[in-house]
Amino acid sequence: MTAQPPTAQRPLPLLSPSTISFWTGGANGQLLIQRCQACGFWIHPPVGFCPSCESRDTAPEPTSGRGTVVSCTVNHQAWQPGMPVPYVLALVQLDEQDDVRLPTNIVNCDVDDAHIGMRVKVLFEQHDDVWLPLFEPEDRP
Repeated sequence: MTAQPPTAQRPLPLLSPSTISFWTGGANGQLLIQRCQACGFWIHPPVGFCPSCESRDTAPEPTSGRGTVVSCTVNHQAWQPGMPVPYVLALVQLDEQDDVRLPTNIVNCDVDDAHIGMRVKVLFEQHDDVWLPLFEPEDRP
C-alpha cells in the first residue's frame, strides 16, 4: 500500500518568533533551519543560541531538503479521526549535519518500501499558515 500524506486536520504547532521560519518556509519551497552565523553550526530545534560556540547570532537558512531515514515505523492505528492508515513515521537526518534530525512522515511510496538508509527529499503539506515538512523517496520525479 502506498503511503499518502495524512489528510485529516491534525493539531498544528503554535508559531513563535523562534519557530515561524521553520513552519512557514515551505511557502517558498524551502526547509529553513536555524544556523549560527559565527561558526556555521545548524541548530534544530531552535534554542536562541549556538550550542557549539555559544553565539547568539543565529538565523534561518535554507537547507538542501535532502536526507536519510535513520529510523522508521509503519503506523496501523488511526490515532487521529479521519487520518488514513497505514502511514510511515520516520526520523530523517538532514545532509547538512549529522545531528539535525526531523521527525516526519514518509509519503509517496509503498509503506513496505520505507527503510532505514533510504534517501529522501522534502515536500510540504499546507495547513492554514503552516507548511508541514514531509519527505518522499529522493528518486521520485
